[in-house]
Amino acid sequence: MTGGAAARTGSRTRPPRERRTTRTPRPAPRRVARVRNRKPLLLAALGVVVLVALGAVAWFTPLLSARTIEVVGNVGVPAEEVLAALAVPGGTPLLQVDTGGAANRVAGIAKVDQARVERVYPSTVRVTVVERTPAVFYDAPEGTRLMDGGGVSYSIEPAPPGVPRLKVSTPGHDDPATLDALTALNSMPAPLRGQVTEISAATLSDIRVTLADGRQLLWGSANASEHKAAIALPLLGQPGQLYDVSSPDLPTIR
Repeated sequence: MTGGAAARTGSRTRPPRERRTTRTPRPAPRRVARVRNRKPLLLAALGVVVLVALGAVAWFTPLLSARTIEVVGNVGVPAEEVLAALAVPGGTPLLQVDTGGAANRVAGIAKVDQARVERVYPSTVRVTVVERTPAVFYDAPEGTRLMDGGGVSYSIEPAPPGVPRLKVSTPGHDDPATLDALTALNSMPAPLRGQVTEISAATLSDIRVTLADGRQLLWGSANASEHKAAIALPLLGQPGQLYDVSSPDLPTIR
């Protein structure tokens, strides 16, 4: 008789093995390292606070305020006029002084060519003035006017000794004849320029120079003025009354 059940030969039922789990212990939090990493940030924040506090003290308190105002370089411009144009009240905190605006106000004085304003800590504002120097003078209905080497007319007063007269139809900083005459004059070496008593320009090509002894230089135009100036002085060592350097490569004496 055949059975319908099958059996496994030689098999044993073993109990399941226990699984052992090994846990890696977690490191303790590094509180000391975190505190150390925060130190530079705390120091930086503290530095910012200190700088802000110092800035507030300098800006709002009279600790670093203008208690002294120095005016340097002025000769013909009274210090009182400079201080009035400066318009910086005593006791103003130095950081609140607008040095650029103050310099522009001082430079607005007619006789001032340039001005520089600077803060000198702890309590001084220094104004350095560069005054205009007269290059020529010219006769105007209101009197003798002084003009600097750039063609700026800046004062009505007698001309200092040694300043030559300018003769052009419409003297001014935007007049071509004025500028050409000044170009010729500025190109001259000091020994020659010191002899000039008058410079005129009837036209742009007819600049004439009168010397203290009455002799004349025919300069022509302002072109090649440096070349003309280089040959004019030695040429004046020769006898004559009229020295023509309008064509500097072919100068003539009469």
